[in-house]
Order: sequence, then structure tokens, then C-alpha cells
Amino acid sequence: MHDPRLTLRVTAVFWETETVKRFELRPLDGTPLPPFTAGAHLGVELGPNLFRSYSLMNSPRERHRYEIGVSLDRNSQGGSRYCHERLRPGDLLTLSPPRNTFPLAASEAPALLIGGGIGVTPLISMAHALSEAKKPFRLVHAVRSRAEAPFSEILAELGETVTLHVDEECGGVLPLANFLATAASGSHLYCCGPQPMLDAFIAATADRPTNTVHTESFALPETASPGAGFTVELARSGRTVAVAPDQSILAALQAAGVPTTSSCRQGICGLCETVIVTGEAEHRDSLLTPDEQAANRTMMICCSRSRSDHLVLDL
Repeated sequence: MHDPRLTLRVTAVFWETETVKRFELRPLDGTPLPPFTAGAHLGVELGPNLFRSYSLMNSPRERHRYEIGVSLDRNSQGGSRYCHERLRPGDLLTLSPPRNTFPLAASEAPALLIGGGIGVTPLISMAHALSEAKKPFRLVHAVRSRAEAPFSEILAELGETVTLHVDEECGGVLPLANFLATAASGSHLYCCGPQPMLDAFIAATADRPTNTVHTESFALPETASPGAGFTVELARSGRTVAVAPDQSILAALQAAGVPTTSSCRQGICGLCETVIVTGEAEHRDSLLTPDEQAANRTMMICCSRSRSDHLVLDL
């Protein structure tokens, strides 16, 4: 079910700040890359069981390269530290093709884009797309200090539609409630950043139509509680495998000797995507869109579970 993986070369590394690097990735043979839409992300394989998701930040019109920004996390479990300390021009990376769970709405209404720190990366791609389509938008980038403001040259090229809010210079964090109150009725509002910013954004937009409010967290989702056990039936062989409350479907199948394909084990790479024959999945991935999850056609067996006692998969 999964898309074929890509092998791209790191062709340039830009040191944006002391803790943020921008990486340019290009195909080995110059063929056009798979298209993407603003807000999309890539799954990047950095080593055995080390798979991370990074937002694309360049214009969707570009088919010759992908650009991602990576912030060095002090509590890194390997992903950002690997990128900062080991990735160099000439290195090859294996990636899953672009997927989008944070798309621009198909609307002519004004857009307000709010990014906190490294969370501005998908919004930069959105700003490119909106600018090229000649649609009205504003982008606000909030950072703690000017030294921690990456992508300044790229943002400057977008012109006066971009505002930089520096906490140290403005006497505190961006006053989201006051700022959002200036957005015209019907505007589409987008926010990506740390959880406190997202919480404040959601609270400040509680009276807005839900279809005009869009958020994305750049952190991995918290691990959900295990839930109840269930059984999985393999449609091709008729075999049934029990999945324990503290066990993933993938782990149960592997323990039973069933051949499987996986990499990230976090629901962000798509390698284990499997067709659902019957039953209802409890989706815990970060790859399928809300509409795709609601359709209940496929699931990521590395992390998602079953809402029903019995699940039949096309395996």
C-alpha cells in the first residue's frame, strides 16, 4: 500500500541559526521529484529505527528539489542531532514521498499564518503558494530572540506580508487573542508551533468556524494508552493472530512469524500501511489525513489499533 521510497542527495546545508539548519535535497539523476502541496511533510530515514517527519518549506512549484528545516532539540532522541552533527552535502537519504495532513484550504478568503520557531517551515511553503496564486495572506513568525529567528532571508523575500515578533523586543509572547481579533471574518487561520502556542491559538479561535481553523504540531504525538486486546484475521490465509493490550499489530504479527514491512514504528513513514477488509481502526498515525482516517480503508499497523474486537486485514 505504501508509496515507493525515494533516495535523494543532500546538495546543500545552510546554517540558519546556532540551532537551526536548512537542508536542500535533490534527485540523483535530475528527474522531477514527486509533486507536493503546501503544508506537506517528508518522512526521512536517518538510521535503523530512526525515522523522522519534516515539513517541506520550499515552493510547491519546485520539482527539482525539496527543502526542510531542522531545529536541534536539546532533548533529541537522535533525529535532530543526527541531522545537525552528521548530515553533510553529498550524503544520501531515504525518504517516503510527501504527504499532507496540514493542507491549505481551497478558498479565496484571506489567510493568516502563525508560526512559532521552527514551526514556521510549513507556513513558508504556504506563503509561497499563496503569493504565487496572488491570494491575500499574512504570515507572523514568533521567536524568543532575534538570534533564534531562522529563514530571515527567505521570509524577507516574501515582502511586507511577513511580520517577525521577537519576544525579547516586544515585551513578551505574541498576544494571540488580540492579534487574531484583527483577522477578517471568514479568514482561514493556520498555526504551527510549540504546544503552548497551539493551546493559546485554539482557545483564541474557539468562536471561529471549525473549518477555518487549522493547526499542526511539530512534535511527535504523545503515546496513547494501550487499550484493550483484540484479534486480527489475515484475509489471504484465514489465519488469526491475537494482539495484546500492550502490543502493536505489527509486533504481534512479527511474533507470529508473519512477514511484514516497517521502518519508523511511529506512524510517520507509511511502509506498514495495510488495507482494512472489515473492522474499525483506531488511528494513531501522523500520516493519514483526517479524511483518510475517517474513510477507514487503510491503517498503519505499527501504531494504530482496533476499535472492534476483530479486525480483518488484507495480509
